[in-house]
Amino acid sequence: MTAPIPELTPAQRWRLLLGEAAQPILQPGLGAAHPHTSAMDGALAWLYGRDDGLQLADMLDRHGGHEASRLSVPEWINQIHTLFPRETIERLERDAIERYGIDEIVTNPDVLARATPNPALLAAVMRTRHLMNPAVLALARQLVAQVVAELMDKLAHELRRSFSGTRQRQTLGRQGASSQFAARETLRRNLRHYDVQRQQLVVPHPLFHTQLRRHLQRWQVLLLVDQSGSMVGSVIHAAITAACLWNLPGIQTHLIAFDTQIVDLTREAHDPVETLMQVQLGGGTDIGRAVDYAASQIEVPKRAIVVIISDFYEGGSEYVLTEHVRALVAQGTQVLGLAALDEQANPSYDRQLGARLVEAGAHIAAMTPGQLAGWLAEKIQ
Repeated sequence: MTAPIPELTPAQRWRLLLGEAAQPILQPGLGAAHPHTSAMDGALAWLYGRDDGLQLADMLDRHGGHEASRLSVPEWINQIHTLFPRETIERLERDAIERYGIDEIVTNPDVLARATPNPALLAAVMRTRHLMNPAVLALARQLVAQVVAELMDKLAHELRRSFSGTRQRQTLGRQGASSQFAARETLRRNLRHYDVQRQQLVVPHPLFHTQLRRHLQRWQVLLLVDQSGSMVGSVIHAAITAACLWNLPGIQTHLIAFDTQIVDLTREAHDPVETLMQVQLGGGTDIGRAVDYAASQIEVPKRAIVVIISDFYEGGSEYVLTEHVRALVAQGTQVLGLAALDEQANPSYDRQLGARLVEAGAHIAAMTPGQLAGWLAEKIQ
């Protein structure tokens, strides 16, 4: 479930429907009732203001200039999924394709091939892939793979740095290679064996630096990802985080997507491209049901971490969700609620429900994927 759509007055609804030309008649028009109203107006004008001669080539390729900023097709697709209810989104997308012919991103391989791969385009592909023919879908998969590879390279480095620092330490032993000889410590600890008459230091026990890796008991990390339309950025980064965690020793990673239904993507978690091409964005939200499913997958409660990635606009029972979280914490499982999992970690969530989950024993935070890696490494010791 996305953040609630603001309540609009009849005059504001007519103003959005009729466009800017109706502003003088419908004073005060949109006014300042909600910051989303101007964005909604801009998104509608972008589509239905086709008489201005705005060409698709201009929308897909951003060029420098002095003109006012305007949306690209991927940006417009991403924006309407955060501004409007699902039935309105479907109507807008259908009008864009059938009425105005803005269908290149989902039907024309040449246009998609020229597009610059970036997270915004990846999000647009995920939202419109159900409209793509097989040829475009195959090209879209290549684009997804390219963006994912770039994001994984960055996060994998942060994960390795975070986790390697928690498991390795220097110690001294009596065996080792010559390159590991601990000269300073060997001299200091064998000074009592110095032979004054012969002026020689006898070293019965040379010491060597050794890297000891502490035994790591297996932990379960269960990533629960809200796949409602507004959470697409979080879904992308959760899939990449799961793939990176998959390769770490001693960690059993689960990836579970949810709306009102549960989709266990654990078998595909090692392949974020396949994961992202399976996620179905949109629909309602039942976080309590997802937490209950995660609880059923836990093997050793005190070595399990449940990470809930959501905006916490619960469509199910808030009481049931809170009680499920309370039960997990009581059995020793750590619960982390992430309000955001994109590179900006811009928090946008139901703060009242977040506060209730904190009272139940959960941690609530807004973290980048790198910060999440550090948090997990701190807990898994």
